[in-house]
Amino acid sequence: MELTSFVGRRREIGDIKRLLQRNRLVTVTGGPGVGKTRLAQRAAGQLRRRFTDGVRLVELAALADGRFLARAIGDAVGMPGESRSAAPEALAWFLADKNLLLILDNCEHLVDVCACLATDLLRAAPQVRILATSRQALRVTGEWLVELAPLPVPQEEQPPARDDAVRLFAERAAIALPGFAITDDNRTTVAGICRRLDGIPLAIELAAVRVRAMPVEAILTRLEEHSLEVLGAGAQVTMPRLQTLRSAIDWSFHLCSAPEQRLWARASVFSGGFDLDDAEQVCSGSGIESVDMFALVDGLLDKSVLTRTTSEDVSRYRMLEAIREYGAQRLARSGEGTAVRTRHRDHFAEVARQAERQFLSPGEVEGFDLLQRDYANVRAALEFCLSEPGEADAGLRIAGSLRHYWTMSVRHREGRYWLDRALTLNPEPSPARAKALWIDGWTALLLAEWDAGLSRIDQCLALAERLDDEPARAHVVMLRGIHAFFCDDLHRAVTFFEDALARLRALDDRADVWMTLRYLTYATALLGDADRSLAFGEQSLETAETAGAPLTRARSLGLYGIAQWLIGDRERAIELVRERLRVSPYIDGWGIAHCLEVLAWDAAERNPERAARLLGCAHAIWRFTAAPLTQRHLAAGHRLCERRARVALGDETFGKAFEEGTRLSIDQAVAYALTDRR
Repeated sequence: MELTSFVGRRREIGDIKRLLQRNRLVTVTGGPGVGKTRLAQRAAGQLRRRFTDGVRLVELAALADGRFLARAIGDAVGMPGESRSAAPEALAWFLADKNLLLILDNCEHLVDVCACLATDLLRAAPQVRILATSRQALRVTGEWLVELAPLPVPQEEQPPARDDAVRLFAERAAIALPGFAITDDNRTTVAGICRRLDGIPLAIELAAVRVRAMPVEAILTRLEEHSLEVLGAGAQVTMPRLQTLRSAIDWSFHLCSAPEQRLWARASVFSGGFDLDDAEQVCSGSGIESVDMFALVDGLLDKSVLTRTTSEDVSRYRMLEAIREYGAQRLARSGEGTAVRTRHRDHFAEVARQAERQFLSPGEVEGFDLLQRDYANVRAALEFCLSEPGEADAGLRIAGSLRHYWTMSVRHREGRYWLDRALTLNPEPSPARAKALWIDGWTALLLAEWDAGLSRIDQCLALAERLDDEPARAHVVMLRGIHAFFCDDLHRAVTFFEDALARLRALDDRADVWMTLRYLTYATALLGDADRSLAFGEQSLETAETAGAPLTRARSLGLYGIAQWLIGDRERAIELVRERLRVSPYIDGWGIAHCLEVLAWDAAERNPERAARLLGCAHAIWRFTAAPLTQRHLAAGHRLCERRARVALGDETFGKAFEEGTRLSIDQAVAYALTDRR
């Protein structure tokens, strides 16, 4: 939602709309501060009705590594995961039948990878269109450009009253100083300010908010007198408009108080936004008192240095990229860069550790949501650790605390990327290395990378013996069970799991006791051992309920329901899986897909069309969550359900219903599954 009015740009909006009507890739180019992002969003908003699957914004400014571009787009479009295959391939499959508009915002630092992925997506998904913003063109076949210039400024001999640049200044100034308006007395001065700032919208907004502190005549005088300070030598600084913007930002910086200047520079370390507590933890000290942080943040908001969004009574702040880049340059010149980045690392390392501790607790959903919200900052902390000399051990510990998050959000490939880098940089024996080894092994097994998984398990066992590390030994045994389970050696898997269960209980590792009980529930059900499966399932559910853990309880309900189906108690199975969908209809795509499968089986005889549609819903999730590892244990039930539905409906009707199911989002699929099932 736009917080301020949108001024001018009617021609450019019309150009974008016309081009997107006829072409599939349009890129809005222009220098920093000219308003590319807002223009793209405004134009896309006017086209929203054309795209049945919506308009999705992918904010790339906080994405430093192109390896995660496909995942970022997947998150924006609601793709359940990417671990079954490489993320670009999974994304192409997911978008293949979608009719949507992607806005790829701020592509310039990832221009090559954006170009490659855009080409692949447009080839794979014929109804997808892409609107990109970038300081430079993507330079791919079929790309159409809209070059966004600064707002036109009035010449000295022209009346400025209706000029867009003047109107922008007036509207922003009226927000800063209610009652401000263009008059015969100030019109020429305001026009002079806009000319001095070359019509660059960001520069004009920074100047306009100053009317609260000084008259427009003083603003113009300051701008004319301010010596140009161009930061960061290079070819771009010779561009007059870039010099103008940097001069305007520099002038705005010098008009801030010393504590505001420090906060501006220090807050540039945040990636993807921050809240007041983050600012206090990372930016306080050496000239900034914690008790003053709210006032300083408020001051930077007033000066348009920060922008604010509020959701569920929580305010988050961020900087436009040109302002953040300026702050980062100031921070580097201050000599505080490493110290501030270390505090940033420590703060978000604690966010990751807290989320790990909250697993199997009443706060586990809150911990997951907080980590999800701050994941760009966690990535930045990991990158700092793994690129700054002497910080690699901290990176190993952060990576080791993210296992539950990577599993729940289906980021296994990314997890392996960070773990492998951290392990390579930390060859010295330590409990942290042992933990990272077994987590990396676990993640590799979930990706069906058997050789890599077994190699990590063997390395972990050798290190555990050397360190006499009993937690690592226990997890090695559990992983041996997981490997046997995925390889259909169920009797051997149960033996390993029972051994691991005893070890983990002795260590009071409740989280992995619960995890092992889930595997035992499933494995014994597949073996037809009803009594033991029921006992393990009850223990799993009781563990979650005793801990007051809502998400873990939901996962227990789902798997326990599947086990009940496998051992023959179908009514109880349906009760459990429906309750699982009711209490937690988000996160954990694997578990949701399992529940949808069981509900499809239940509907096969009474309502074959519903069964086909539910199979389609499950299939849409299976494709993107590495689910074939566990789905194959459900293969017999799946085949029977599909055969019955096809016979009852005929191939054409079955295929149509199945296709309808694949087009539903997870939330839509859950809502459909919970409707009357008669």
